[in-house]
Amino acid sequence: MKTIHFIVMTAAVAAVALAPQGCTAKEHDGEKQMNVTSKPFGTAPGGKQADIYTLTNDKGVEVKITNYGGIVTSLKVPDRNGDFSDVVLGYDTLDEYVKDNSPYFGALVGRYGNRIAGGTFTLEGKQYTLARNNGPNHLHGGNKGFDKVLWDAQPVRRPGTVGVKLTYLSRDGEEGYPGNLSCEVVYELTGENELKINYRAATDKTTVVNLTHHSYFNLAGHDSGDILSHELMINAGHYTPVDETLIPTGQIKTVDATPMDFRKPVAIGSRIDQVTGGYDHNYELDKAGGGLTLAARVREKSSGRVMEVWTTEPGIQFYSGNFLDGTQKGKGVVYEKYAGFCLETQHFPDSPNRPQFPSVVLKPSQEYSQTTVYKFACM
Repeated sequence: MKTIHFIVMTAAVAAVALAPQGCTAKEHDGEKQMNVTSKPFGTAPGGKQADIYTLTNDKGVEVKITNYGGIVTSLKVPDRNGDFSDVVLGYDTLDEYVKDNSPYFGALVGRYGNRIAGGTFTLEGKQYTLARNNGPNHLHGGNKGFDKVLWDAQPVRRPGTVGVKLTYLSRDGEEGYPGNLSCEVVYELTGENELKINYRAATDKTTVVNLTHHSYFNLAGHDSGDILSHELMINAGHYTPVDETLIPTGQIKTVDATPMDFRKPVAIGSRIDQVTGGYDHNYELDKAGGGLTLAARVREKSSGRVMEVWTTEPGIQFYSGNFLDGTQKGKGVVYEKYAGFCLETQHFPDSPNRPQFPSVVLKPSQEYSQTTVYKFACM
């Protein structure tokens, strides 16, 4: 079986990663060890039990992941003083994630992350019709995407990492997509304070695939207000402009002399008023070769926390939390507009209808494979 990594090579020079220092956690009672545990998290739609897995490393970093939707519900990392905060938005209970107005907090998104125009695409001469669940368009896999299904799960223990492996068979015709798609997603927490996500999928019929992760981050802590002062760098000289429904126009434009330019670190809020509706745009990453490439870096000055995003994908969606409106109350706090940001590694939105974009077509002779890493440190 041929493996397709879906990597775009460009002539642009990739950004050079800084060397942020590891955060030193305050001393805790007892010796910290890498571990993975699980316990019941509630009853999922359909009556089956959902579980929540807790991953911890020897530095005290802790990640909680439920097999309902592959959702990261909590991610605790230290600041420059060794104090831990939960840096992802989310909820305390399964019922809150199940309700209809959850904005994909922490979710594993598929079959197709992001938007498909008009909820239709044509593949091998046949038109497929999908749910229009975002105005006139299809978003994040439809009415019951991968964020709303119960995945099979098992713990993972390897030298230097602990994790959870999630598997799911998306049946032919589910949410309108062709082919039986067998998916495997492995979340791993490393001893280097990395949350690593490895995605794999195979199909028995030609289909389209674009998987991603949808955590909303606030490096000062999920309960600390807005993210407008966070400094963001995106390793991209081009982006895909969108229409009023956030569908790409088909153009790939330079970020030069625009508020879309994050090639040097810039506060998220410094130019957001120049972007209609706020940031919700796909960037074409500058990739000098294969393998993992630095896609983005975010720094929050008050805590000293830094997050780097590394990926094998050709694009990244930067979303500034524009649609949060105070109706979501999670983990004891109300999430207002701009309470968190997303950096979703991906292929481009509406690629099934845009042949000039990197292909998202997966054939039975191929295997979908991609890796994304969220790495935490301090400066």
